[in-house]
Amino acid sequence: MLKNEEFISYLKKLFPTGYCELKFNSNFELLVAVIMSAQCTDKRVNMVTEKLFKQFNTPADFANMRIEDLESKIKSCGFYHNKAKHIQEASKSILQNFNGIVPENYDDLLSLAGVGRKTANVVSAVAFNANVIAVDTHVLRVSRRLGFTDSKNPSVCEKDLTQRFKTNLADLHYRMVLFGRYYCKAQKPLCKTCKLKKECLYYNKTI
Repeated sequence: MLKNEEFISYLKKLFPTGYCELKFNSNFELLVAVIMSAQCTDKRVNMVTEKLFKQFNTPADFANMRIEDLESKIKSCGFYHNKAKHIQEASKSILQNFNGIVPENYDDLLSLAGVGRKTANVVSAVAFNANVIAVDTHVLRVSRRLGFTDSKNPSVCEKDLTQRFKTNLADLHYRMVLFGRYYCKAQKPLCKTCKLKKECLYYNKTI
């Protein structure tokens, strides 16, 4: 069985600095970027927000703009009707219920439109240094391949990872995302050079 220390040590060698690849200048911009990132690459989101945030970067900006204008600006990120609606509704809620500030309280975050556990965990970890782990497609894939979870359900995987690793979960999330994005990829993973392949269920079963 792969030891936690071995796994974390390997990730730190590959990625000495764990970091969020989304680019933002405020907690609100982070929230908007994370909502936009659903089923979209961080690279694409950054391309869109580089222009978007120069013109619109506060809850009031997004609450007051025409929904059609917002849709046109984020269209290339996909699912732009729902994302624009969620961003605008979340902006209005932040203005009306939280004095224009992204709430730190977890349940308050979940009350915002377009915010599920993954988005709330990313914002909590990145903005507020909370000890939580967000489970996206990369984290879920790595976790299943290495036997950290046997579930395809992100919420179950989140629970399994939290119980297993317990501390420094946000830092673990950054590195697991990078590992899944650049090494343990969905297609053509770099198994031959991976130091974890002896413990990898995917490698031992398929390769």
